[in-house]
Amino acid sequence: MKFNITILLNSSLFALMLCSVSLAEAATPVSVATPTQSELSQVLRLSGSLTAEKHAMLSPRVDGLVENVFVDAGSHVDKGDILLTLDPALSKQALAQAKAATAEALAAKNEAERLVKEVQGLRKKNYISESEGATRQSNLNLSNAALLAARAAESSAAEQLLRHQLPAPFSGVINAKMTESGEWVNRGTAVLELVATNAVRLDVKVPQERFAEVNISSTVEVIPDVMPDMTLKGRITAIVPVSDPRARAFLVRIVIDAKNSPLLPGTSATAVIHLAKKFNEQHWIVPRDALLLHPDGSYSVFVVQNNKAQRRQVTIGQENEMGVTILQGVNEGDQVVVRGNEVLRNDEDVTILKNESK
Repeated sequence: MKFNITILLNSSLFALMLCSVSLAEAATPVSVATPTQSELSQVLRLSGSLTAEKHAMLSPRVDGLVENVFVDAGSHVDKGDILLTLDPALSKQALAQAKAATAEALAAKNEAERLVKEVQGLRKKNYISESEGATRQSNLNLSNAALLAARAAESSAAEQLLRHQLPAPFSGVINAKMTESGEWVNRGTAVLELVATNAVRLDVKVPQERFAEVNISSTVEVIPDVMPDMTLKGRITAIVPVSDPRARAFLVRIVIDAKNSPLLPGTSATAVIHLAKKFNEQHWIVPRDALLLHPDGSYSVFVVQNNKAQRRQVTIGQENEMGVTILQGVNEGDQVVVRGNEVLRNDEDVTILKNESK
């Protein structure tokens, strides 16, 4: 009887062991990590393209035949330099005619003044009628008006002649030349492309979740991609509060303050924007492998609680070499699954093989 009881106890113990082994085999093995505390980064690094602050397609101010082109692609020019001239022959003749008309009007005005002065002396002696005096005064007024019109026509002709020259509106470099001597050009036809190189601006796209932290007073540094050891001062001059629906980002324009900057339009650079600090905010960093991306663009993680996997929706922030910042969804001390989460289901039994935070 004693022998049978011993056999029965051993059989029960063996069955319990088999059951435990079976349950252990049924639980999915996973590796976990504990979130590390972090503050939101107070520095935002964004890459963008450099463009010239001033860029113009220059066209002649009057129609005409190109007489001389004094620049070529690559020429450096200063503001006011004459870049191109048109044949001024007809405008010179028009100016000469206007000057002659002005001289004629001036002579007529002087004669009218003499007659008015003459009539004043004759009227005192009653040698001339009052009506004649009024007529001479009227002629003087007409002569003054004619002189003013002639001088205005002369100024217009002089301006028309001056407009046969094309001056540089600002200092810069000729990027393209689209005409030669002997060509007929019209107003509105681009003949030269001028780009200012002494002042460039950097356009960057700020993600929508960080846009509210950027303002005009934010301190900015610019690092040229071709010269990563150089840091230049910049300032935000424009924030466009209209999002690009394709990128869900906002345009921020930065002007580089450095004079004679080595930066060239068309190259790229990185903007380092120092953001305003946020107090009383705690955020957590988890490894990138912990995140599961859903078709709608949202993210979730699995957290182990009582040997069961619990799915949690999370809101992510910036990503760096340490991992991804979780703005909402995880707490201090959580065991977040980083290995084996691809096949997990909510409330599934798990067994922890390794805690990668230790």
